[in-house]
Order: sequence, then structure tokens, then C-alpha cells
Amino acid sequence: MSVFHDEVEIEDFEYDEETETYSYPCPCGDRFLITREDLENGEDVATCPSCSLILRVIYDQEQFMRDEVVAEPLSNKELVKC
Repeated sequence: MSVFHDEVEIEDFEYDEETETYSYPCPCGDRFLITREDLENGEDVATCPSCSLILRVIYDQEQFMRDEVVAEPLSNKELVKC
């Protein structure tokens, strides 16, 4: 079980488009970090690289889902009656 320093909404994080990383100030002076890829994969923990504190990130995972290719359903004429 993890003990979170805090829970912070993703809207309160700063986003760096170049590294695709969200960051939020840590009390130690560094910043909590979580990547867009982490969020797409359902991760909700931002870590600080300089100390042991962690944050729970509050966000809507559906907003970060990757574009998935979904097969088109078969049309009625392709169905075969057995």
C-alpha cells in the first residue's frame, strides 16, 4: 500500500510538449513527474526524482487513451446462416 503525499488533478500540472511529461512542484524543491504514456497506460502515480514522495494524479483515463483501431463489424450479407 502506497502513502500518497497528496492527490492533484491533472489540470493543475504543467505539460511539456517536447518531453510529453506532466510536472507539479514538490515540497523538496524538485517536481513530481508523470508522462503522457504513463497516463495512457492507466498509471496514476507521479513520482519525484529527488525524494520519496509520490502523488496520486486525478484524471479521466478516457481522455488519454491512445487511438485504437477497432475492426469494423461484419455486415449482414457477410453473415452465413448455418
